[in-house]
Amino acid sequence: MKLDLVLRELHRSETTLAKDLLKTSDRHHAEHEVHHVARDLAGWSAAHLRAIARAGREHGLDLDEDVPGPGPLEPLRTALAELSGRRPEPGLLLLADLRRLHRRAAGVSLDWELLAQAAQAAKDPGLLELASGCHPQTLRQLKWTNAMLKVLSPQILTS
Repeated sequence: MKLDLVLRELHRSETTLAKDLLKTSDRHHAEHEVHHVARDLAGWSAAHLRAIARAGREHGLDLDEDVPGPGPLEPLRTALAELSGRRPEPGLLLLADLRRLHRRAAGVSLDWELLAQAAQAAKDPGLLELASGCHPQTLRQLKWTNAMLKVLSPQILTS
């Protein structure tokens, strides 16, 4: 079976989503809703990573349980976000970041779906429970990015 491949890819995609949510949160510090909700959603992905790592151990994988921390450029990114909050271009940057997050969340959702299907075929109740528990939160992450794009795009793109 190739369940280890599915778990490894799901771990990679959740890690990338969590890191991108944190970067978006930091980059758009002036947009309070984006800043705070993206941090909360990154917390969901971090919890998913821990659960995937635990499940991975049962399948012979050694997956990291933590989201890699911010890099050395983090203070610079925050300072630039505050400075650029006064210019019109940050709106386009925000839309680009939300689009990126939406695509990432869609990919993670697909990976959860693949895990659920594989778990059903392999008759692995533990992996099926993992997918059933985490996938709904990923769908909510996806819905949030979609809603934010719908709310923000008209104002940003027509001003």
